[in-house]
Amino acid sequence: MTTAHDEPTGIAARGTLLVAAGRGETEAAYERFGRRIAADGYRVRVLPDVTADLPASFAEAEKLLVDDALPGPKVLVGSDTGALFALALAARRPTGLDALILAGLPIAAPTSADGPAVNLLGWEAEVDARTACPNHQRVLGGGAATPGALLSAQIPTALIGHEGNVHVPSLGLHGDADPISPLAEARPHYPGTLVTIAGGRHDILNDVTHRTVAATIVVFLERLRLGADLPVIAQVQP
Repeated sequence: MTTAHDEPTGIAARGTLLVAAGRGETEAAYERFGRRIAADGYRVRVLPDVTADLPASFAEAEKLLVDDALPGPKVLVGSDTGALFALALAARRPTGLDALILAGLPIAAPTSADGPAVNLLGWEAEVDARTACPNHQRVLGGGAATPGALLSAQIPTALIGHEGNVHVPSLGLHGDADPISPLAEARPHYPGTLVTIAGGRHDILNDVTHRTVAATIVVFLERLRLGADLPVIAQVQP
């Protein structure tokens, strides 16, 4: 089941974003993100934790991509395992998919010189690794994510290794302080353009920098509307 966020009344829709949630996440985790993007004229449809039933999630996403009631361009947004889902779906070359936005792309086993890169010993530590935003921390604590799912839930093998099969424009967003998926290890797995967020943690769509992230996404979407080669709209002049 998907959750819908539509453009304001009287505004022509400028495109559609399908959001694939990550491990243990419900649609509620993307309530603020959905409202913000919809306010700029883009329709948003949120799919809960896509790893709970991969075949059903693929089928639902593909159905939405060919839904004539949803305007193009159509972009699949994925966070955490939702980003891997987006890559896997893109590799299937489904009809209607125009671009990808990948956030907090996870790695299979984050490590450091001293052992595991992160050791979440409780819900408080897990939430802190996800986001520094107090509002989003409250949302997560209110049931928008399953405690422990971020590291205990296995990444389905069907979602691994598809980054080389992307043939649509792609925007990556990753926090440079992500303790779940360290930037240095995640970087090689991003196709297309990667934007790093200073101080950003794992839930980069919902971190303290969510306004900057949303603005970066809207600029990408506006360029996509002009063509798959992403013509530049704004240029910095010396």
